[in-house]
Amino acid sequence: MNKENKNILWFDQIDKEDIPFAGGKGANLGEMTSFLDNLVPQGFVVTAKAYFDFIEHNQLRDKVAKILEATNTEQNDELTAASEKIKRMIIGGEVPEKLVQEIINSYHRLGSLFGLKQALVAVRSSATAEDLPDASFAGQQETFLNIRGEASVVNYVRKAWASLFTPRAIFYREEKGFDHFKVGLAAVVQRMVQSETSGVMFTIDPVTNQKNKIVIEAIWGLGEYIVQGIVTPDHYEIEKGDYQITEIKTVPQKMQLIKRKGRTVKTMVPKNKIKLQKLSSPQIVELAKTGEALHKHYFFAQDIEWALEKGKLYILQTRPVTTISSAVRKEDSQIGVDGELVLKGDSASPGIGQGRVVIIQKAEQINRIKKGDCLIAKMTSPDYVPAMKKASAIVTELGGQTSHAAIVSRELGVPCVVGVDGVLKVLKNNDHIVVNGDRGEIWLGKLKKGKKTSKTRLKKKQTKTRTATKLYLNLAEPELAKESAKRDVDGVGLLRAEFMIAQIGIHPQKLIKEGKQELFIQKLSEGMLQFCKAFNPKPVVYRATDFKSNEYRHLTGGELFEPEEPNPLLGFRGAFRYISFPEVFQLELEAIKRVRNKHGFKNLWLMIPFVRTPKELLEVKRIVTGYGLSRSSSFKLWMMVEIPSNVISLKDFIKVGIDGVSIGSNDLTMLILGLDRDNSEVAYRFNEMDPSVLYALRKTIKTCNRLGITSSICGQAPSQYPEMVEKLVRWGVTSISVSPDAIERSRQTIAWAEKERLRKK
Repeated sequence: MNKENKNILWFDQIDKEDIPFAGGKGANLGEMTSFLDNLVPQGFVVTAKAYFDFIEHNQLRDKVAKILEATNTEQNDELTAASEKIKRMIIGGEVPEKLVQEIINSYHRLGSLFGLKQALVAVRSSATAEDLPDASFAGQQETFLNIRGEASVVNYVRKAWASLFTPRAIFYREEKGFDHFKVGLAAVVQRMVQSETSGVMFTIDPVTNQKNKIVIEAIWGLGEYIVQGIVTPDHYEIEKGDYQITEIKTVPQKMQLIKRKGRTVKTMVPKNKIKLQKLSSPQIVELAKTGEALHKHYFFAQDIEWALEKGKLYILQTRPVTTISSAVRKEDSQIGVDGELVLKGDSASPGIGQGRVVIIQKAEQINRIKKGDCLIAKMTSPDYVPAMKKASAIVTELGGQTSHAAIVSRELGVPCVVGVDGVLKVLKNNDHIVVNGDRGEIWLGKLKKGKKTSKTRLKKKQTKTRTATKLYLNLAEPELAKESAKRDVDGVGLLRAEFMIAQIGIHPQKLIKEGKQELFIQKLSEGMLQFCKAFNPKPVVYRATDFKSNEYRHLTGGELFEPEEPNPLLGFRGAFRYISFPEVFQLELEAIKRVRNKHGFKNLWLMIPFVRTPKELLEVKRIVTGYGLSRSSSFKLWMMVEIPSNVISLKDFIKVGIDGVSIGSNDLTMLILGLDRDNSEVAYRFNEMDPSVLYALRKTIKTCNRLGITSSICGQAPSQYPEMVEKLVRWGVTSISVSPDAIERSRQTIAWAEKERLRKK
């Protein structure tokens, strides 16, 4: 086939060598189709030849060149005006009749593959100089989503051509030295994937350059919001080879981009999904394996766009990572600053920068940035690039390591920190700041004179507030233990087992059946040990496994041992599971004993979840003491309060013999209000501040105080509602356990509430 003379090429006719005809995006989609097959949504490419023919047909080359010659691309106003003139000429141009018919015929053929006359498609720009190992043109041109109808497809192909002359695309080509008319534009027309979840994956760590890692970022809805940095994504890290998930950072998401009534619309994420993890552990591993396969195929680190539709994984794009040489983080880069640490976010581009704060609210304001300033914004878009190039550092309120701000900063070699909650409120124009891109730190002040940033050292300033009410942490990932222990906390009030067991990845009954119990015990005890070492001598309260049957089924071999339950929330879980299968529970107890006795960390305690009756608690307690773990001054046994029966019969539970309780406000709220927050029909009524829930909290705390045991709370409510913290302190709660992001504000609220309590006595 002579591809040079074709206006239309289908993905299965293209490979990675065809960038001159199909552009970088089209060539990679064709290459992936050849070996990933059904993971790539089907489609075709309107080639760069068609674009150049269109330019000649409308005699636009000389007109465009004249406009660009008269434009100073360093001046944003001039650049924007030139862009608008050129785009208007292209959008108003005539598409040759023969080409129109070829596009329409191909669109109909694509629809027929799915039994549709009017298929929904994405029209995506694919520049012939993009996605090269030394330059990333990603985000420079436009993508158009949820396009339906033959006339619309032709029109949006023309708009894709016009997007070759957006201000950011013109500026970028000037910076990289590309001839504007040697860069063509192919338009990819591809079946639209209606992503429930989407994101980006790097087959190396894009910030530290570690080659043994795969980094995945995920959001709800269509993927445009992650690239644009409009929302801050979940962040997952996976070890290559054994695919162990080493980090899971879940970020609440309130807004998403979805298709509704044939249109792409911005909408609220359902309340029950806002705080949920976007991908399950099996999905993370499946995606990582696909990423590693792409890396091996291309022999180069890849930056991959992916989507999940109805549970099925699709790969939408892959391109080389363009920032490897600059992505070198100095892990020990503490710096000398005359000032104070005011904010923290996610490291996105390494290095140290300092300068005057300039807050940019929209692209039209980028001329405010002078060389050496620190650019502060909610997020950046490609229109910000001229200003980003001048900045000494960049900080954004939203976005992750795969956002526009992060990728462009790494390519420009500018220090960058993203996902900095509250930065637009804390910093003011003309403040002087130091940005540590290696550590994700923003300091209010200046670098100490006479010190080189690469060699300076500074002890992290910590101001600790003392409170009678203890402040604990909710944690799950062992890798976070060391850093978390440096924070102003009194221990771990909830160490969740589920993350560590998900890392093991195999159902414990399968391991027992195969005689591999030691693997489970070893992995679990290693995880516990990291927490106990980091926090010693502060307590670490380990909550025994509270996987539900549907979650256990996700583990390897799980379907052989787990029932399919209509409502796992109220099913085979918690204490009843330990009584039914004590041999599994004993694996956890053995791991606890190993940490306490073999390694000598006596700060590890045990908490029993979802105990329906005092009789169940007694049976579980017999298993625990029978295994040589007896209550003592160094070993405390706690019980979760998360069922109404725990509140109503708390006196009887305490008589069985426990040292404390911790209130699980999530489950307790669901069971008091009779709703499942994972059910979108009723989730919006979930409210931990409901008077009936507050009554249960107050009754629990007062009963514990009267009967001489400790009381804590470890649900999400205290992290979310400062007003609840005030009530808990007033009622006499012993400790409050919160997520790491809520430490400072919770400590301050506790201190204020204690003062108020004393004042009112």
